[in-house]
Amino acid sequence: MWRPVLAVPAPTEPFWLGLPYWLVGVILIIALFGAFQVYYWVGRRLGERLYDSRIGVKLGRERIGKVEAIVQRWGALAVYGCFWVPMLRHTLPWVAGALRVSYPWYVVASALGCLTWAPMWWFGLTALVWGWLQLAAQSPVAAGGVAVLAAAGAAVLVARRRRRRAARAEAESLSR
Repeated sequence: MWRPVLAVPAPTEPFWLGLPYWLVGVILIIALFGAFQVYYWVGRRLGERLYDSRIGVKLGRERIGKVEAIVQRWGALAVYGCFWVPMLRHTLPWVAGALRVSYPWYVVASALGCLTWAPMWWFGLTALVWGWLQLAAQSPVAAGGVAVLAAAGAAVLVARRRRRRAARAEAESLSR
């Protein structure tokens, strides 16, 4: 009879640098919260210069404008929501600082985001990695096949996004 294998390490066993699994997770949550506070204060300090900074130039004025619209509409709730959207996760806190979103509400929203998003990824990603390592220990060929399928899936997603972006850019250039 087939039995599922636990793909997450034991919580109290040494996991990384001799620290238990749960403590490493807590440290990562605190580090993420700290990073979000730094993002906010750098954005607040930069203000309008955010557009001319290296990050602002790389992101582009149009993208920052879209993020500003989200922050102006949703306020601190947008900070919580940005944890669940890959590109917003690292751009919205800067803009929230530049737009001077209420810092107490920003702290609450970023703390709630860290407490809900980080554990999901911490446990989920660890389960994926440990599961793959256990598969590799039992069948290296199967693990290689899974890795190839994952890489192929990622390549397909990247190709689709590039095609959509190119088609959108072409449509915009034709409408001008």
